[in-house]
Amino acid sequence: IDYRPTDLIKIDILINSKPVDALAQLCYRPSAVERAKVVCERLKGEISRQQFKVAIQGAIGSQIIARETVNPVRKDVLAKCYGGDVTRKRKLLEKQKAGKKRMLMAGNVELPQSAFLAVLKEKEDS
Repeated sequence: IDYRPTDLIKIDILINSKPVDALAQLCYRPSAVERAKVVCERLKGEISRQQFKVAIQGAIGSQIIARETVNPVRKDVLAKCYGGDVTRKRKLLEKQKAGKKRMLMAGNVELPQSAFLAVLKEKEDS
């Protein structure tokens, strides 16, 4: 038994541009992109929809190699606007868009325990 050099690389998982240390992994360089895509897809299925868009990214250093987006839940603000002026509808949608942007600035995403387990389970399969 001896030590041999290998080509390992660290994959960081970012949620809304914030690294989650518990999800960081080491893997072989040739399979890094595929591994990051699988983890991002798994997390997309586990994270519940928020009031704002949630970006899940896999990165090697500062280079993003995989990305998934959890779409936001939106209220139908046009339900009370029957027919009429298009500019009013556009104004309401723009106002909603601005509010979602503000929420994203202050919003933190809670990762459920099942998300960590899903990533670990997938790691055992591959």
